[in-house]
Amino acid sequence: MFKIAILISGRGSNMESIIRRFHVDAYGLGIRVVCVISDVINAPGIRKARNYGVPSFVMPDIPSYTRLQNRFFFERRVTDILTSYGVRLVCLAGFMRILSKFFINLWNGRIINIHPSLLPAFKGLYAQKQALRSGAKITGCTVHYVDDKIDHGEIVAQRVVPIFPCDTLRSLANRINREELRLYPAVIEKIAKAMDTFSF
Repeated sequence: MFKIAILISGRGSNMESIIRRFHVDAYGLGIRVVCVISDVINAPGIRKARNYGVPSFVMPDIPSYTRLQNRFFFERRVTDILTSYGVRLVCLAGFMRILSKFFINLWNGRIINIHPSLLPAFKGLYAQKQALRSGAKITGCTVHYVDDKIDHGEIVAQRVVPIFPCDTLRSLANRINREELRLYPAVIEKIAKAMDTFSF
């Protein structure tokens, strides 16, 4: 069984598409979502994950801790959970926390993220708004490996989304999200097969 974990901060639309594809393993792919972790206590995605029966963990910041202490505490707990579940691939899905270089190196080549633009264009927050304001004709979504720079790392796959003159932020964001929901599970399946092929 190829075990994956999903880290979220919000509503969990990409998380849910991944769970639907793999958790029950109706396709016999041998890929399973074994846990979901959120850094936001009331993230709607946690309720969704629990409705599917996926073990879910919430680790919000501790107010009395410094930012550095909170990062250390969060990453230590996440590492313990990922290790205990035998996770082989970590999928960031609307996860808004910046991970430390130490954590990324610890899981080197085993963390991926999805971003709502055609990277390297429109990095960071509000990528859809950046695309609209730029006057670009196209944007899209990107799945990439995570490194110690924001929205950086080797690109695995992309999907192009047109920008129409009549687009609003909501219409564009919804169109990008529809492509994300198709792209992310497909990429996970591709990576899982490759990792199994080259594991010893």
